[in-house]
Order: sequence, then structure tokens, then C-alpha cells
Amino acid sequence: MSEFYLGVDGGQSSTTALIGDSEGRLAGSGRGGPCNHVGAAQGREKFVRTIGDCVSAAARDAGQDPGRIEFASACLGFSGGPADKEEILHEMLRVERMSVTTDALIALSGATGGAPGIITISGTGSIAYGRNAAGKTARAGGWGYVFGDSGSGFDLTRRALQAALRFEEGWGPETVLHSMLLEATGASDANDLLHRFYTTEYPRPRIAAFSKLVDGAAQAGDAVALEIVEQSAGELARLAAAVRGQLFAPGEGARVAYIGGVFHSAMLRECYIALVDAEPGNRCGPPEYGPATGALIEAYRAAGIIPSLADVPEFEK
Repeated sequence: MSEFYLGVDGGQSSTTALIGDSEGRLAGSGRGGPCNHVGAAQGREKFVRTIGDCVSAAARDAGQDPGRIEFASACLGFSGGPADKEEILHEMLRVERMSVTTDALIALSGATGGAPGIITISGTGSIAYGRNAAGKTARAGGWGYVFGDSGSGFDLTRRALQAALRFEEGWGPETVLHSMLLEATGASDANDLLHRFYTTEYPRPRIAAFSKLVDGAAQAGDAVALEIVEQSAGELARLAAAVRGQLFAPGEGARVAYIGGVFHSAMLRECYIALVDAEPGNRCGPPEYGPATGALIEAYRAAGIIPSLADVPEFEK
């Protein structure tokens, strides 16, 4: 049997590969660019190159020949989901047992160290995902920016622009979000910015990045921004509660974690934690490890091994 195990987190901004040995210890790591969109133009070529480079770097870091290393088990999670990727990966990697899954599962496994629990993810989009002791999984949210992504970075910016438009047209309260958005984008007015956001010049991740302005305005005491932050925290807490209701009995202990750029807002994060902890049995806190470590944990789980995780790199803690 092969003596190495592979975990990969393939996301919209970067990809991380971790290799562990037969004793459950981290042996090597490698990082690269985004790889989630296989179906896009030149997507397959980019996907193969990124995964290949990351795994090769991790193999070299582990003191192994990238062209000859074999894996007893591998788990790879992608923000774009597993569709159209598994066949490609089987062609690329020498693996006895492979699992190709979503970023939500590996984020959960990393956040709880493989234990049962719930993870709320809020970056450009949002979703909550959980798994109980019986191995049953459940999710809430993740509907995309048109119909969902409540409490996400995109949603925060959308609400901020809506508030700016209402103020500009005279049917909403005054808010510094109006001037902050115009200054940050160079738009002449909120209506101009609205039309800019509909163009390819502003893809969803770029729009979501303006959510930091909402946090800044709330910290400065803007009542409209504060309401948006509190509403978003509430939406994210409700996602976690919906997953809990599907997986855990009332009052049963459940580890709840959070991950994603939106939680960099101390105000939103603290509000979210308070709301989650108000549910009897919940224990809310930051993730123990990152998603790539979660993928490696899942690779070990499939082989019946409990890893030690003693040497996890700093960027995964």
C-alpha cells in the first residue's frame, strides 16, 4: 500500500496541497493559483497545471519524486464543486482511493479537526454546512448571488448600494455609505455606480470586496451601516441554526465555526458568535485548521487513520 496521503483545497483565489505520511504527520505542502473553473475558456489546461504544480511542490517538500509518488488516499475539495474534475484527477494522480468534493466539506473538517459540527462560510457568497456523529450531512444557503448568499460580501455591498441609492433618491436615511462608495469607485453618483456594477468591469469578487466599507462605516457609527452588519450577522447565524436543526437534537452539544473574509469584521463576527452561542448546546469559535488540512483529514478518515496534525503550516492555522 502507498504510504502517502493527499489533501487539496482548490479555490477561486488559490490552491493548496498537503501531503501526509503513514504516521498521520504532515510531510509536505505546496501552493498555487486558482483552479476551480474547469469549464471556462482554457479552464482544463489551467486546472491541470495548477493542481500538478501544487502537488509536485508538496511532493518535493516531502522529499519525494513528483513523477513517482503514489497516494493511499486523497481528498480534493473545490469551490466550484466536483463536477467535471474527478475524471481529470484520476488521469493526473496515482491514487488508490480518491474523494472529490466541495469546499464546504473540507472547510468543516478543517474547522473542527474532523469532529462533528457546523461551519458557516461567508466570502463572496455564503453557505452553512454540517455533519453529525452519525456521518449525516446537511447544508443551508449557497444559492448564488441572484437568489441567496445572504450575509456574504456581495450581499453586504448590495445592501450598501441599495442604501446609497435610497438616500440619493430621497426615500432613505442619510448614510456615509453613499460618499464612501463613490469615493472608492470614482462613480459620479449611486446610479452611475449601479450601472457599473452590472458590467464585466466589476465581477462578483470585486463587488464583494467593497463590503469592507460597510464595516468601516459601522465602526464609525453610521446607523445604516450598523443595521446592515447586524442583519448580515443574523442571516449567517440563521444559516447555522438551520443546519443544526437538521443534524443535532435540541440542547445537544455542537461545535460551530466560521470562515471567510466577511468574518474579518470584528463587529459582524462578534454579533454572529453571540447569536449562535445563544442556542443551547452550541460552542462557537474560530476554525482549528484551514480547508486544505480538512481535505487531508478526510483523506486519512477514508483510510481509518487519525492524523496527529502536529506540523500544520501557519497559513492553515
